[in-house]
Amino acid sequence: MSATGMPAQQAERPRAMRADAQRNYQRLLSAANEAFVEHGADDASLEEIARRAGVGIGTLYRHFPTRQALLEAVYRDQVEALRARAVELLQSAAPDEGLAILLRTLVDFGKTKRSLASALLATLDKDSELLSSCGAVMRESATALLTRAQQAGMVRADASASDLLRLVHAISMAIERPPADEGQAGRLLGLVVDGLRPQPPG
Repeated sequence: MSATGMPAQQAERPRAMRADAQRNYQRLLSAANEAFVEHGADDASLEEIARRAGVGIGTLYRHFPTRQALLEAVYRDQVEALRARAVELLQSAAPDEGLAILLRTLVDFGKTKRSLASALLATLDKDSELLSSCGAVMRESATALLTRAQQAGMVRADASASDLLRLVHAISMAIERPPADEGQAGRLLGLVVDGLRPQPPG
C-alpha cells in the first residue's frame, strides 16, 4: 500500500528491458488495447496488432509468446493505468470532481474490460490471481476517492464502492445496446453523480 492509500499494482513485464524494447512493449500494449476495443479480444489479429505498433510479428512473440500472455498483459496495464489515474486525482482534483472523473474513466475502461475479461475467463478461473488482484485494485481505487468525497461532505454517506462499480458496469452495458446515442453515457453518469450528492434535510 502506498502513502496515498492506494495499492501498488505489480505489473508483470520483463526486467531490465532495453529502452528500444521497452518502447516496443508499450506500443504493442497500446495497439492491442485499440484492436481489442474495435474487434474484441478474441477476433483481433496479432498480425494487425504488430502492424499498428510498427513492429514485426516476431517482436510481438518475443514479448508475448501466446495470445493469452498478451491478453493478461493488456488487462494488467489497463488496471495499472486506472490505479495511476486514481492516485493523480487524489492529489490534484477536488473530492467531488475527482470521483466524477474516476467514474467516467471506469466507463471508458469497461469497453476494454468486458472483452478482455470474457476472453480471459475462457482459460482462467474468475478467482484467479490476475482477475482477483485487478478487481481489488479497482475497488480500492474507487474506495479511496469515494471516502475522500464523503469525508468532505460532498457525497452521501451510505454510498459504497461496490454500489459505484455496479452502476458504472450497468452504464457500460447500457450504452453498448441500441438505441444508445453518443451523449447517453454522459447523461447517465450525470444522473449517478447527482444521486450521490447528500440529500437536504427534511
